[in-house]
Amino acid sequence: MSVMKRLSGIVQAKANKALDKAENPADMLDLSYEKQMENLTKVRRALADVATARKRLELQATQLQAQAQKLQDQAKQALGQGQEDLARQALARRATIAEQLESLGTQHQQVETQQQQLETTASRLQAQVGAFRTKKETLKASYTASKAQASIGEAVSGISESMTDAGMTLDRAQDKIAQMQARAGAIDELLDTGALPDALGGGGDDIQKQLDATSKAGQVDAELAALKAEIGTGASEPSASLPPGAAPGTNGGAAAAPPSGNGTATPEGSNG
Repeated sequence: MSVMKRLSGIVQAKANKALDKAENPADMLDLSYEKQMENLTKVRRALADVATARKRLELQATQLQAQAQKLQDQAKQALGQGQEDLARQALARRATIAEQLESLGTQHQQVETQQQQLETTASRLQAQVGAFRTKKETLKASYTASKAQASIGEAVSGISESMTDAGMTLDRAQDKIAQMQARAGAIDELLDTGALPDALGGGGDDIQKQLDATSKAGQVDAELAALKAEIGTGASEPSASLPPGAAPGTNGGAAAAPPSGNGTATPEGSNG
């Protein structure tokens, strides 16, 4: 039994919370105003009905008074003609009408009292409805202003949160840029020192290195042999071209030119 009570309490609490969330004060104020207007309309209708009943009683009383006056005249006329019995009957009917008039008078007084009470109630209710309408419009305006202010506060809060997120994003971007700049500087240093290929390639290919070294060694040997051959050639040519006893140095150690066309031999080496 206690479990069912707790479940019922939970359901009722959640239902009340949902109703409070869905309830719009402006709509509730308008609904209350409509109900008060309905009550005022009912009072006015009742007042109109009572006034109509009072008017009918007054009309009946007027008719009965006319009948009573007519019977009074007829009784006089019958008595003047010596018809006493007829005059008595007329007076008896007049007495009955008088009783009816007395009853109508009592009813009229009651209806008139009810009408006065309803008029007082309608006036008081009209004043209350008018005051409630003014207060309703004031409260609705206050609610609208408060709702707008709350919306502005929520919007400002959202802007503040977005600005905070933007600031954090900028900080992260600056950190990332600084990290990339540092990495680029480190790579430049590795490129300048020549350590980047070893650091990136893990030492390279040993066979390729041996092949490259062999190629370089062969090229160096070929260049060395060419230099030796050039040096050796330059040392042997003077001894082979100069005659015995001739001193090297004339025209670079070259042989004498053949005689000219006039048969006179002029040593070329003498031209220095």
